[in-house]
Amino acid sequence: MASSSGSRNPTMTRSLTIADAQNEDSSSVDSELVPSSLAAIAPVLRVANAVQKENPRVAYLCRFHAFETAHRMDQTSTGRGVRQFKTYMLHRLEMEGEQTKPELANNDAREIRKYYLDFCETNIKQGENTKHPEEMAKVYQIATVLYDVMTTLFPLKVDNETQRHAKEIERKREQYEHYNILPLYAGMVKPAIMKLPEIEAAIGAIRNVDNLPMPRIQSAPTINDNIDMQEERIIKSDMLDWLSSVFGFQKGNVANQREHLILLLANIDVRNKDLKNYHQLDSGTVEHLMDRIFKNYRSWCNYLHRKSNLKFPPGSDRQQLQLLYIGLYLLIWGEASNVRFMPECICYIFHNMATEIHGILYSNVHRVSGDVYGTTHGEESFLRNVISPIYQVLYKEAKRNKGGKASHSAWRNYDDLNEYFWSDKCFRLKWPMDGKADFFVHSDEIKSAHERPKSAAGKRKPKTNFVEVRTFWHLYRSFDRMWIFLILTFQAMLIIAWSSSGSPTAIFDKDVFENVLSIFITSAFLNLLQATLDIILSLNAWRSLKFTQVLRYLLKFAVAVVWAVVLPIGYSSSVQNRTGLVRFFSNWAGGWRDQSFYNYAVAIYLIPNIFAALLFLLPPLRRTMERSNLRIIVLVMWWAQPKLFIGRGMHEDMVSLLKYTLFWILLLVSKLAFSYYVEILPLVGPTKVIMGIKVHVYEWHEFFPNLPHNIGVVIAIWAPSVLVYFMDAQIWYAIFSTIFGGIHGAFSHLGEIRTLGMLRSRFEAVPAAFSDRLLPSSKEEFGRIDSEADSSERKHIAKFSQAWNGFIHSMRIEDLISHRERDLLLVPSSSSDIPVIQWPPFLLASKIPIALDMAKDFKGTDDAELFSRIKTDDYMQSAVIECYQTLRCILEELLRDPGDKAIIDQICREVSMSIRTQKFLTEFRMSGMPLLSDKLEKFLNLLLEDFENRVMQESQVINVLQDIMEIITQDVMTHGHAILENPSPHMDNQSDKKEQKFEKINIHLAYDKSWREKVVRLHLLFTVKESAINVPMNLEARRRMTFFTNSLFMRMPYAPKVRNMLSFSVLTPYYKEDVLYSDDELRRENEDGISILFYLQKIYPDEWTNFQERTNDPKLTDKKRNELICQWVSYRGQTLSRTVRGMMYYRQALELQCFLEDAGDRAIFGGYPPIDINNVEKKVVDHLHAVVNIKFTYVVSCQVYGAQKKSSDTRDRSCYNNILNLMLTYPSLRVAYIDERDETVNGKSEKFYYSVLVKGGDKLDEEVYRIKLPGPPTEIGEGKPENQNHAIIFTRGEALQTIDMNQDNYLEEAFKMRNVLEEFVKRRRKQRKPTILGLREHIFTGSVSSLAWFMSNQETSFVTIGQRILANPLRVRFHYGHPDIFDRIFHLTRGGISKASKIINLSEDIFSGFNSILRQGYITHHEYIQVGKGRDVGMNQISLFEAKVANGNGEQTLSRDVYRLGRRFDFYRMLSFYFTTVGFYFSSMITVLTVYVFLYGRLYMVLSGLERVILDDPNIHLSKAALEEALATQSVFQLGLLLVLPMVMEIGLERGFRTALGHFIIMQLQLASVFFTFQLGTKAHYFGRTILHGGSKYRATGRGFVVFHAKFADNYRLYSRSHFVKGLELFILLIVYEVYGESYRGSKLYFFVTFSMWFLVASWLFAPFVFNPSGFEWQKTVDDWTDWKRWMGNRGGIGIPPEKSWESWWDGEQEHLKHTNIRGRVLEIVLAFRFLLYQYGIVYHLNISHHIKSFLVYGLSWVVMATVLVVLKMVSMGRRRFGTDFQLMFRILKGLLFLGFVSVMTVLFVVCALTISDLFAAVLAFMPTGWALLLIGQAFRPLFSRIGLWESIKELGRAYEYIMGLIIFMPIVILSWFPFVSEFQTRLLFNQAFSRGLQISKILFGRKDAVSS
Repeated sequence: MASSSGSRNPTMTRSLTIADAQNEDSSSVDSELVPSSLAAIAPVLRVANAVQKENPRVAYLCRFHAFETAHRMDQTSTGRGVRQFKTYMLHRLEMEGEQTKPELANNDAREIRKYYLDFCETNIKQGENTKHPEEMAKVYQIATVLYDVMTTLFPLKVDNETQRHAKEIERKREQYEHYNILPLYAGMVKPAIMKLPEIEAAIGAIRNVDNLPMPRIQSAPTINDNIDMQEERIIKSDMLDWLSSVFGFQKGNVANQREHLILLLANIDVRNKDLKNYHQLDSGTVEHLMDRIFKNYRSWCNYLHRKSNLKFPPGSDRQQLQLLYIGLYLLIWGEASNVRFMPECICYIFHNMATEIHGILYSNVHRVSGDVYGTTHGEESFLRNVISPIYQVLYKEAKRNKGGKASHSAWRNYDDLNEYFWSDKCFRLKWPMDGKADFFVHSDEIKSAHERPKSAAGKRKPKTNFVEVRTFWHLYRSFDRMWIFLILTFQAMLIIAWSSSGSPTAIFDKDVFENVLSIFITSAFLNLLQATLDIILSLNAWRSLKFTQVLRYLLKFAVAVVWAVVLPIGYSSSVQNRTGLVRFFSNWAGGWRDQSFYNYAVAIYLIPNIFAALLFLLPPLRRTMERSNLRIIVLVMWWAQPKLFIGRGMHEDMVSLLKYTLFWILLLVSKLAFSYYVEILPLVGPTKVIMGIKVHVYEWHEFFPNLPHNIGVVIAIWAPSVLVYFMDAQIWYAIFSTIFGGIHGAFSHLGEIRTLGMLRSRFEAVPAAFSDRLLPSSKEEFGRIDSEADSSERKHIAKFSQAWNGFIHSMRIEDLISHRERDLLLVPSSSSDIPVIQWPPFLLASKIPIALDMAKDFKGTDDAELFSRIKTDDYMQSAVIECYQTLRCILEELLRDPGDKAIIDQICREVSMSIRTQKFLTEFRMSGMPLLSDKLEKFLNLLLEDFENRVMQESQVINVLQDIMEIITQDVMTHGHAILENPSPHMDNQSDKKEQKFEKINIHLAYDKSWREKVVRLHLLFTVKESAINVPMNLEARRRMTFFTNSLFMRMPYAPKVRNMLSFSVLTPYYKEDVLYSDDELRRENEDGISILFYLQKIYPDEWTNFQERTNDPKLTDKKRNELICQWVSYRGQTLSRTVRGMMYYRQALELQCFLEDAGDRAIFGGYPPIDINNVEKKVVDHLHAVVNIKFTYVVSCQVYGAQKKSSDTRDRSCYNNILNLMLTYPSLRVAYIDERDETVNGKSEKFYYSVLVKGGDKLDEEVYRIKLPGPPTEIGEGKPENQNHAIIFTRGEALQTIDMNQDNYLEEAFKMRNVLEEFVKRRRKQRKPTILGLREHIFTGSVSSLAWFMSNQETSFVTIGQRILANPLRVRFHYGHPDIFDRIFHLTRGGISKASKIINLSEDIFSGFNSILRQGYITHHEYIQVGKGRDVGMNQISLFEAKVANGNGEQTLSRDVYRLGRRFDFYRMLSFYFTTVGFYFSSMITVLTVYVFLYGRLYMVLSGLERVILDDPNIHLSKAALEEALATQSVFQLGLLLVLPMVMEIGLERGFRTALGHFIIMQLQLASVFFTFQLGTKAHYFGRTILHGGSKYRATGRGFVVFHAKFADNYRLYSRSHFVKGLELFILLIVYEVYGESYRGSKLYFFVTFSMWFLVASWLFAPFVFNPSGFEWQKTVDDWTDWKRWMGNRGGIGIPPEKSWESWWDGEQEHLKHTNIRGRVLEIVLAFRFLLYQYGIVYHLNISHHIKSFLVYGLSWVVMATVLVVLKMVSMGRRRFGTDFQLMFRILKGLLFLGFVSVMTVLFVVCALTISDLFAAVLAFMPTGWALLLIGQAFRPLFSRIGLWESIKELGRAYEYIMGLIIFMPIVILSWFPFVSEFQTRLLFNQAFSRGLQISKILFGRKDAVSS
């Protein structure tokens, strides 16, 4: 879902000044902190810093030149930060002027000239053939600046030689500009990427400009131009330059799109092409790209019945024209800024500009005006003349939004303005666009009299096609078919249940059936309601609608009115002619003339539905008709579905349709059967009895005592059941999605390898599966002969080992495994020296010791029997052979003497001969094997041990080696002595010199890396005696290993070669989140003495141990160690550095895969560590990098990076430095940001905005592209989508993966990326290609706390089983946030990867899914690959996130996208859509509403006395059980346990059902039900409030580690209105229901009916404190109380934040009422009236009322209420007026009031028989009344403010807040008295290790406090 990566009303940050600069690195401070208005001098200062070490004097001259330039640019220092910067520069220049002297000459002019010439000679002439293009770019930049400084400071001293150098540099400089991916103008040294044939072909194609006309534009003078004579230059190096010269595109945009187009063409063209004969671009490539880019444009032209302007005259160069059109579209898109969200507006712009291209090329005469096409007016003319006017319209409309507080209907959003271009009206704009056209004339502009048009320009512009109105009626309007179905089935079931039998078969009874036919009357009225809503809710858009649309609305309404009149009349007239179901159908054919009028009317009424059903069964026909633009078809479809550009032809194929139809038919049958037998039928009997009971005595004053059939009681009983009926389909959806999702997951092979045991049992098949799935050449090698097949298998295993070992090494670097575990898991690439496959040691562990024991204990002499025992275990056989061969190899390489080697060789021959002749057990004694094994272990230990003295090591190794040979020849071999006694030719010399055998060894081999690795592996095979069943120990490492291996057996597309794969980009939006934790942040302790570092050490103890092992290097400095610790902590948080590291695994994976494809066998078999690619020869490395560079791009959109660079805030500076370090660490990483500059225009300073792309340079960032924007891009829409939109132009490729700032990736998953991308081109039914690929996520924050675990399980179930069922069979998966992969070309031509309109698109991600489906896209979901994702981990963070999502769903409910999908999906797909989006939140709200309706119904019955009368009635006893059963129905649903089903199913599927059951039980013990019940309240509150009043906003949750205690006041502020007020209301309801019904009702019934409600009340009131760290610690509780009292007492006012004062917070809580409409206010007041029911009912039950039922009693209660309020007001006024100056008078007043109170109470007790119970009852009666008055007062705030009563309302509110706070705080205080409660809570919240650590830390912290005090 959404991240915080966008603009969030950023606060103004002060730029760094000289004071701040003193602490910065002087080498970069002045160049990087230049004020934005002086940006032009930044390159000069960078050059000064670059040459500082070589020649300080030249650096001084550069700074002096920069200072003078700055002074010329802003002489009065008016720009922001200019004065401070100039002062700093002046001080530095004064200091350096004295300290530096010329070194190369005797004056400054000669000094800089000499340095310039030397620099040119050394770096340019000699470097052109040796240096990389990036280095040359920097060199040319320095040379250019030096010449500029020289000519400016010493203009007369420039000689001819210097000028010659300068001209040469100026001529070549463009070849060496900083580039992104392609160094297009590289000089002598051509990089590998430019040698790729596909790149050369693409460049050649776009440089085909010879036959294009040559437009002339005037150029600005350069340094080589004569100022008086400006020459005209011809710009025509390629097609994009030509287009720029014609239309005035920006230079940065042209460069960006040039590279974009080249890479697109190259990547498409190279696919499946023979690289040997590759010379030019294939015509099919351009055709393919053209079709994809212009599919939407052609559809737009057809829709508007306009001829496409993609024209190809006969005889023209078709490919050239196609590339011109593609280039033009990309240039428009690249410079469109916010207009990119309006795809049809871009179509309009392109349509007209394509006409101009055609005119220039073929006629040069404008077809409308007859004018000749003119030239442009400068580089930015397109931005100025086309984009800026449209942007201004967007900007002005956005301002009317008033920061999200204005009604949606009051302003036009992106969709409204884009949909303007869905009609012919758009052509009224003309071309060039007419600034006076209606589109540009904004209603807020006040025009002068002579400019004022005749029409009323002041009227607000109407919405386009749709109006977003805040009302719940949108749910009915969008999903009317579902509501009509549910209402009609409820009516039919109620009629059947009401029949005498109550059986469903009663429908065959003629009377019952005739009654059932009345559902058509209901249907007619519901359709009338729909037609009425269509008119009312779209009124504000009528002025923009076509006449045919308005006519349709009116006709629909008229027809609905007719049916609403005709059907009731027909029904009433046909009642006499009764007919049963059988007779009804049997008589239709033969006796149709005798049918009643009503039957004919119904038949006619159903005709549209019959046609709709036929079309539903023929989806291809419906799809064709909807997509057709033929006027006759449009006319036919006009009544059923109005013509709209999007939302046409979204119907699925027949197979998909049948699947989701079957799903919903089964679900609806189950739901309706349950509703009938459990919710409806049990209530019918009691209802009939209740309706027959006569009630004469009431316990209050009954206003309507003569209401027939006790209708009030019937409503009170039925209302909850009716609500449950409309909601329980959500429960059934959870059940069915669990079942179907589980079955689907099982068939997808999920969870087949879920434990290490399963992994070991199937590991033998893993290399083959890896080759089959992840190697592109596997299919070519089938069917080979055996020898080749064996070689092929070994090669596959070698390739597998490279990938597997890369995976294992990555886990070691991430500290998930230890060194030992790494060695046990590595797979050696099978070398030719070893005849068996070498499996990883964790599979072979203990095999050698077992084999030795088996041999030692073997009593027989038959070799075959022993060998057969060993061969029964393949791994054992493999281990034995490998150990033998490896030991032989090690000994032969270690021994230097040929004679010693001959002995080894002779022994091996004896072994081979004995095995061949089956005399092994005869020739060799097995009893000596244990001793030999012990010596070998010692021998290997000595080889691996690090000795300081190598001589000592050598002597010890020799001794042990001699022991080994002695044991072999004397103890093991029966004739071994003969080998030593028979001298060989090599041993003569040794005998002569009296040297001993085996004393010459090459000990230096022990320090050779590859040889040492052999020894390590052999050592492991010998020494790991225990089973390695628990390797690795880390649960995350196990999960990753099992998931990766399991995924290899799942269905996925075959992997193409890297060269042939789809190219892709990754885009991450970033705002101000953490990049890397600083040392101070991770060591800073909270109030408990807990630091983040301590916390993580306890949460991840094994990973911390592994980290210490990895960094146990004495060479590491403390600074470097601290940096590594910061990285370790950051990689366990939700930081940008973690995300970047994860995404760069894509590059690492692609480089390895590319290497495996291109490398020869020798390189692949070159050893078992993964190939160190940097050690391969440079040519191969350059080729790998080149291929990967054109396939993968990673852009991070750091929106405020430029501001952070110049900020004085420590955190901002830290973020900037960390982002810069990321760019320097990962050279292929790109950062896009929005740069804000102050520039002087006509003497005034103005702000200009740019999209900038930078990359890592030498030590600083280097700017690649800079594109000017029409205005501030993030002020139009929501922050995150605007942030993505500005950076999307810098992405590349055909696919785009969106990654949030809280995500991670894994190397092993990156290997599968090319497989996933093949999903875009894989063949499917109906040739459908996906437009979004959904990927599964792994939630990595689950281990942080119990809450994080709950959230992790919930989220995991959604991103796996939830989205699995959404994609297939339901076909309603959308885009729910990242890491989905977009078809980039599809989406860049259709509005981008998200929607951005303020507020309405708050949940921006899902709208891109809506948009994709509405535009005939197709979304799939794939679970063979996963991406890591973090979630919020603390209670308040989670609640803020849930609130944001609920806000977003509320806004979705009002949106046009949901309306169109709901109306245009077929019935069953619409049901899927509803229950998986807004329906889920509406059902949550209905769940809560059911509790209210139930309890208020009980309150009415118990206070009126009706419940007593009914339960005491003898007739009711017969059906009492049924009544109780029905009353308890909703309590089952309140538990909400059924919603946990998907979670349990997914855990069971992937980890085993025993584990799932265990998790479920543990979750319940950790109070998961409390947590989920609490979040139910969050969803209901924010969803409901959003629809009623608005108030949606982005809520920053923060993604840090929650190791802090949230104060009581913080929790109170956050949950007061959403949970506490509602919880207390339900608490009072339950108390009243219990107290006043106790005398006649059994306690069991009360408990059974209300248990779930008590649970809900307890959860809502106390969950925030249960899940609050240290929530029940006594000292914390005391501090919280003090803090809360201070907060309550503080006065509010302007500028005082809600955290400081209750008054400020209280005002903020009413913000939604300030901006709501009259409908919202009225509804608030109506809802407040429910609180008056308590007083009305309870006062008649007081003893003091003496059972009087007169209305006067209620009237007197209001007198009491008014008296209390007046007294409180008097005290308040007295305190304000007399409290200071008239203290005595105030005391007298209080005394008199007290005496009066005592007197009145005495009289009431003595005379009026008032009792103590009456006092408590009065509190229950009057407290809700006061709250009602408070709510009404808030709704009428403007009125009460005018009459001076607002302060009284505020004081009343403060009093209630005090009371509520006390009620909630008391249980916390009581529990805090008991120390064990706090300890229990800590164990509940955190794992055991952290709980112990927390207790220890508290002890230490206490001691620390004691010492300090």
